Amino acid sequence: MAALALSCALPVSASVIVGGTRVVYRATDKEVTLKLTNEGQSPALTQAWVDAGTATPTPTSIEVPFTITPPIARIDPGKGQTLRILYTGEPLPQDKESLFWLNVLEIPPKPSADEAGANSLQMAFRSRFKLFFRPAGLPGNATEAPAALRWELGSRDGKPVLVAHNPTPYHVSPVTVEVIAGEHLAKATDLDMIAPGATTAFHLDTEVRNPAGATVRVHCINDFGGRDKFSAPLSASGSR
Repeated sequence: MAALALSCALPVSASVIVGGTRVVYRATDKEVTLKLTNEGQSPALTQAWVDAGTATPTPTSIEVPFTITPPIARIDPGKGQTLRILYTGEPLPQDKESLFWLNVLEIPPKPSADEAGANSLQMAFRSRFKLFFRPAGLPGNATEAPAALRWELGSRDGKPVLVAHNPTPYHVSPVTVEVIAGEHLAKATDLDMIAPGATTAFHLDTEVRNPAGATVRVHCINDFGGRDKFSAPLSASGSR
């Protein structure tokens, strides 16, 4: 979540709650909906848009194959607003998922006359969520993609790393990765999403000295925002 301070600092928090942590848009979907709820005490103005991975451009300058209705909405306290996300049909890769980002910007109401005369803070809260476009007919399924990852040890700049190979057409989002070798445990420290067909290296907090027979234990985020647990054997060969 990113915040833009417009005045001097006082405690604030976002009041608009987004009903999900990610969006999966299947090619067969006519649209995908997302619920926003205002749990605050004041009306909130929201703006929503999709970008292709660059967070800085303004919504009007971004060209992506998605539209959102309504792009701007006022949500009264205790009320909700449903966003409709529609794919506009521009060609996208058909052999793997494509990644976009859904942005929701909450703009606070203007301060009252009394608030304007005192020190007050207005902040615009911006949240970004992954939006996956999933073509029809991809082999396998996203739920089992983490189990298909191949793992091996390597080194970067003299430091131990764990290398993940993703042979699937799906994105994999690990939240914890551990190498278990007997009673020894090493944790990956700089986790990031693993793109389809990509190879990604994560630094380990300690060296795995006896990797023979070691296991990699992974917790990944699924389509619904929950966590699934997977285990896979570790290959000690290779240096990257």
